[in-house]
Amino acid sequence: MKELVRKNILKVNPYVAGKPIEETKRELGLKEIIKLASNENPLGVSPRAAKALRKNLSELNRYPDSQGFHLKNKLARYFNLKAVNFVLGNGSDELIDTIIKTFVEDDENIVTAEATFLEYKIISSVIGRHVITVPLKYFRYDLDSIKRAVNKKTKLVFIANPNNPTGTYVTSYELDDFMADLPKGVLVVIDEAYDAFIDVDDFPRSLKYLNENKAIILKTFSKAYGLAGLRIGYAIVDSDAASYMERVRQPFNVNSLAQAAAIAALDDKDFLKKTRKAVLEGKAYIYDSLNGLGIAYLPSAANFILIDLARDGAAVFKEMLKYGVIVRDMKQYGLKNFIRVTIGTKKENERFVKVLKKVL
Repeated sequence: MKELVRKNILKVNPYVAGKPIEETKRELGLKEIIKLASNENPLGVSPRAAKALRKNLSELNRYPDSQGFHLKNKLARYFNLKAVNFVLGNGSDELIDTIIKTFVEDDENIVTAEATFLEYKIISSVIGRHVITVPLKYFRYDLDSIKRAVNKKTKLVFIANPNNPTGTYVTSYELDDFMADLPKGVLVVIDEAYDAFIDVDDFPRSLKYLNENKAIILKTFSKAYGLAGLRIGYAIVDSDAASYMERVRQPFNVNSLAQAAAIAALDDKDFLKKTRKAVLEGKAYIYDSLNGLGIAYLPSAANFILIDLARDGAAVFKEMLKYGVIVRDMKQYGLKNFIRVTIGTKKENERFVKVLKKVL
């Protein structure tokens, strides 16, 4: 069978997801597990979204609205844009795939950072597109070096802001400077999956780049709204570019329950407020705990923290599993001495710190 597979597929290192709770229970015979590995919402699902899900269960025998009419119009009102400025996707992953297929020719390339969201490189490799990666500088996107890496064959630049897995972000000034004299014909994909957790004043207002046809902005309902299991994200894009992306995306790619839940979630301001509060307070607690233990970490603009253990992170990850705490080892990102922990509930955060202290 191997000889029938496309050659570039043999070079792909598949994405390794955070370890599931049920799998860990089966493997280790544990009854109580907390998962702080996949940057999920610690408070669960938006109540309004949950209500919408129950209401729409009787319609599952029908295909979903392929164009996502109601959700796109809701998003348009939310952002003060037009419905034609939105492309819906089965999570951000599918939108990344759609963007690359729409805009990048076989002989063109993509530029991004080395330690960033893995799917930029994985999806590009699957499709057979060349990716140029640039090292982070002090764990942050080095936009000056990325700009120097852009060449005549570059079509896309991916910027995760805030960045996963570091939690660092690109400032408004830095992004303005980067975009100012970028070569014509280069599209910048600004992935803002974690923007709902931002608590700084200098975060970029990326929507302004739409008018210049320079950027595609990615957002998701997975994190802040607790809809990770429904897989729904969206791209904000110039209407002309959106029309071409619509030619590429699969029909019925966003299921009816996901659309209904997303529409309801946009109105759930109370849940969003509670989520932000839980994440900000949880980060402060874990920062204080790590400081007390003398463990280094990166201050994060997202809902997770990258922790430098100064030892094998994968080994610590495995030891913590034995105590029923799932974190994320960073070996696949090239950060062997690190783990990444998602901010959980107060009880989960306390258990994480207790187990980490015990393991170390």
